[in-house]
Amino acid sequence: MDARYQERAAAPPSGARNLRLQSHARISLRALFLGVGSMPVRILIADDDPAIRRLFRRLLEAQPDWQVCGEAVNGLDAVEQVVQASPDLAILDLGMPLMNGMEAAREISQLNPALPLLLISVQEMSDQLVEAAQKAGFKGAITKSRGREVVTGVEAVLHNRMFFDREELR
Repeated sequence: MDARYQERAAAPPSGARNLRLQSHARISLRALFLGVGSMPVRILIADDDPAIRRLFRRLLEAQPDWQVCGEAVNGLDAVEQVVQASPDLAILDLGMPLMNGMEAAREISQLNPALPLLLISVQEMSDQLVEAAQKAGFKGAITKSRGREVVTGVEAVLHNRMFFDREELR
């Protein structure tokens, strides 16, 4: 394992303590008032597969007023990117190294409870996976085989709607 990641795994994300103190005060106005104003919605993509990150970036940035503000290659990196990039929404892969998507979601939800999270996975969305995702802080989930639905999922969670309906995922 790369020494950089070993060090990062042992230390808490930089700025995490300050963000915890400010998390309740740092609710993004863009996330609350989508469509109002000219600032783009900032989205973080966390997946260890660069092809998936490229696909989602292309799909998301094709939408007016959506911007990918960062990419993370593992769960620990995702937590750090949330602190540094202050996205309006984060998309997290379930199966990432160092810290999986569920663990990262729990950490991110503690740092910023108002941040909408969307889960992506190669697994089909079973009832157990949906329940675990909701407990971890996810507002929606899609399978990678239906990656084009990322736009629908993002729209739903940005508008404070859950996107776990199994009918929507089929």
